[in-house]
Formats: sequence, C-alpha cells, structure tokens
Amino acid sequence: MSESSPAPKTVLLRRGEVHSPADPFATAMVVERGQVAWVGSEGAADAFSDGVDEVVDLDGALVTPAFTDAHVHTTSTGLALTGLDLSDAPSLEAALALVRDFAGARPDDRVLLGHGWDAARWPGGRPPTRAELDEATGGRPLYLSRIDVHSAVVTTALLDLTSLGRLDGPLTADAHHAVRATALAAITPAQRVEAQRTALARAASLGIGSVHECAGPEISSEDDFTGLLRLAEEEAGPRVVGYWAEQDVEKARELGALGAAGDLFVDGALGSHTACLHRPYTDAGHTGTAYLDAAAVAAHLVACTEAGLQAGFHAIGDAAVTAVVEGARAAAEKVGLARVRAARHRVEHAEMLTPETIAAFADLGLTASVQPAFDALWGGEDGMYAQRLGVERARALNPFAALLKAGVPLAFGSDSPVTPLDPWGTVRAAAFHRTPEHRVSVRAAFTAHTRGGWRAIGRDDAGVLVPGAPADYAVWRTDELVVQAPDDRVARWSTDPRSGTPGLPDLSPGADLPVCLRTVVGGRTVFVRPGE
Repeated sequence: MSESSPAPKTVLLRRGEVHSPADPFATAMVVERGQVAWVGSEGAADAFSDGVDEVVDLDGALVTPAFTDAHVHTTSTGLALTGLDLSDAPSLEAALALVRDFAGARPDDRVLLGHGWDAARWPGGRPPTRAELDEATGGRPLYLSRIDVHSAVVTTALLDLTSLGRLDGPLTADAHHAVRATALAAITPAQRVEAQRTALARAASLGIGSVHECAGPEISSEDDFTGLLRLAEEEAGPRVVGYWAEQDVEKARELGALGAAGDLFVDGALGSHTACLHRPYTDAGHTGTAYLDAAAVAAHLVACTEAGLQAGFHAIGDAAVTAVVEGARAAAEKVGLARVRAARHRVEHAEMLTPETIAAFADLGLTASVQPAFDALWGGEDGMYAQRLGVERARALNPFAALLKAGVPLAFGSDSPVTPLDPWGTVRAAAFHRTPEHRVSVRAAFTAHTRGGWRAIGRDDAGVLVPGAPADYAVWRTDELVVQAPDDRVARWSTDPRSGTPGLPDLSPGADLPVCLRTVVGGRTVFVRPGE
C-alpha cells in the first residue's frame, strides 16, 4: 500500500471473541498506527473508548489474524475468476459445451484462455482432442490448462502461432511452457490489471491479508510480476510477497522479489505424470520428469544464501524431494549449516515425503509450503493419487502430522488457481485429511495458515494478535467456538477452561464455514461485506 495513503485509524473492537495467545478469553482489541496495541476483556475496554477514532461493536463476531496464502498465482487466479473455469465440469462433453459457449461470448479475444479441466475425474478419463477444441472454438486460438497447470490442451490455431508444429495430446514440459507463453502474451495490460485486482479482491473477501506470489519466467512474465507488486503497493488490499523462480539471484533482486524461489521446478505434477518418482507411475511406464538435479539445487542454494535471499523449489515426487535434500546438504557443507538454516529456504508442495526426507527438512531448516486442499481433491483410495501411484504410495502423501512432529515449519497455501482461494476449507482439509494418521489439530492447521506464512518470509512477530504485531486481522460470523484435534484426549483437555486454549470455528465436514465480515491489513480496512 502507498505510503501516501491516509494513516490508519485508532480503533477499538469490542463485544466479540478475539483469538489471541496474549489473552485466551479476550473480547476486545485496540489497533493503533497499524499495529495491535492491546487485547483484553470487555470491562477493561471502557478505559479506551474515549481515546479512539472508531469503536466497532463486534456483536459476538470472531476476530482472528488474517490468513496468509503462501502459494498463489495471482494473475492466473484472476483470469480463472473472470474467464473460462472448467474445474466443475463433470464430463468431457460438458467441458466442450462450456468452451463453445465461452468462445461465442468472447468474439474479440485474441486468444481464448481457460483452466481447470481434470480428465481423471471424467467418465472415460479422456481429455479433449485438438480436433474437438478446433470445432468448439470455430478454429480460434485456445489455451486450456489442466487443473495442476503442468499440462494443457490447445487448438491448432494456437499451435500455429508457435514454432512447435501441430502436436497432439496434452502438452507438457517445454512444449507446454511455449504455448503458455504465447497465450499469455496475448493478454493486454488492461486485462492483466483487471485479473490481478479481481484476484486480490477475492482474497480480501475471504479474510486473506497476505499472498505469496510464486512467479517466474516459465509461469508469467517480468512485467506481470512487477506490475502486481506495484499494484499491491499503490492500492488497498492484501499484502503481496513476491518470489521469482529463476536461477539468477541478481534478477530476483532487481525485480523486487524476496527470493529466487517459488515454482523453480525440480519436477512437474502427479496429475500430468511429470512429478519425478523413484519408481514408475502405476498407470504409466515411466518415472516422470526431472528439471533440476542435486548439483543444480546445491548451486542455487549456495548463491541465494551468500546473497542473503531465500531460495526455494517446486518438488512433488519423492525423487525430486530427494534431489532437494541432497542439494541442501551439499550447500550446507559449503556455506555452513547455520547459514542454510537461517535463510529459511522453501520447498513448495513437498507431497511425497519419507521419514528420512522429513528429518532432513527439520535438520536443514527447510520450510514446507504445502497445500492441504490437494488431498481433499485428489486423495483417498479412489482419487487421482491412487490412480497414478497405487493405493499404498498414495496413502503416504502430504504427511502433515509427521512434518509437525519433526519440527518442520509449515506454511499453508492454495496454489490458486490449482485449488481455489479458500482458507477455512484449507484448514479443514488438513484437520480431516483423507489419511487419518496425517491429520493435525485445527489449531495447528490454523497457525500454519496464519503465522506460518509470516514465518516463511522471516517474520516471527506477525500473524498473531498480540501487542506490537501488525494489525492484519479478519472478522467472522460463525457458530460456537470449539477445539478440534485428532486425539480426542487433547480436544477434551483443550476445551477445559484451565488449559487457556482459545477456540476456533467447528470445521467438521458438512458444517458451515465462517463468513468473512471484514478484512483489515496494516490497520486499513480492505474489505467489508455488503450490508454489514
């Protein structure tokens, strides 16, 4: 947000529930100069009422730290929100009908853009062919990314704008990067800004106060990245922390990135058969795609550590995670373990872990930036993970409880538009993981989605409502607060008033999720629900 914008008001919030470790029974909070100044009881709030600019009557609402989504692709999220979204298409036929309608409604678009198809969930399991898409679009250029954004189907007209020739089938790896670059180059600056504003507004409406933009040359463009950072600085909305995924430390610094990190691909994705595995896919005769080896990982970690920047990698398959761990150990041998740990380097997704790689994450101080909604969408014995890997390997994915037990820092995100911006749904997905032994308490999941994102960028003083912390918070309409944990003994003790454990909304499957009434970033209101 711009430094020239008005100073935030001094505000007293009272007659609610304030989720704060400073006072587990707090009902009121004072915000001053963009920071939390005080939290406490209703009786003590009277002493502040005459010295503030505004008094907000919470009327029983819940106040929590704002969420941080630690892995977002903002422009792509906005394009999905304003464009063609196939994530709910129940079949190939339905998807083609949506493409046909979208093409008819957008006659002036130079390239048609869509996202979210998932043939693994359709009857027959087949993606659309190039000929079918040519017919549905009337021969116009079309780019349709798979839900994991690691492969795409396109029309002949879009291929003709590249030097690839007329390839068939879903495109992956370099071919996919080429068609995506061609498609995104057709977006006008005005369309890009509209998409970014739409995505940030949606985030604010969901109680998200910060997003970590995971950009890079194979994902968007330098103009897209710097434009987003500039927009976030100039306009009220969620904070944007930028990562640039390129093995060029100086480039990341020049672009204003916090790190040469994010989606710096060590491998691809399970759904597209491009995540790199030690053993072949159950439904394919290969082990996926490796983009970086341990030596390349080590070199990048050394360069970033010496430059004082975060490094980070996209690693999903077990072979890719092994390459990151081996590379990090080699880097630690060169620059020292203490320096590697202090840098808080990141691993995005980190789905296929073993006890050995989990222990290495803890030893090396690597942050696991993970997406619980992946399990909700693709987990279970009949899900995509089981199709790709078999049930036994699929059960081992996304072991959040083991990561927490080992002391690995967790930061939760969505990877939007892969899965939607949905913070409470994300917390629910971690607490009710499809594999029971991987479940964590709602409190631990909530912490990973609030304070965890701040810790991932080196800020230990934020993401929690205590005096001196940034006043990034959200106000929620919700039902009775409870304590939910995988171990019922823990839940019973935590609910006991003697434990001093603040409650959170009931996130049991089927229960209504909280509704965001207001989002505040740095003491400035960035969202108010209409009618409130």
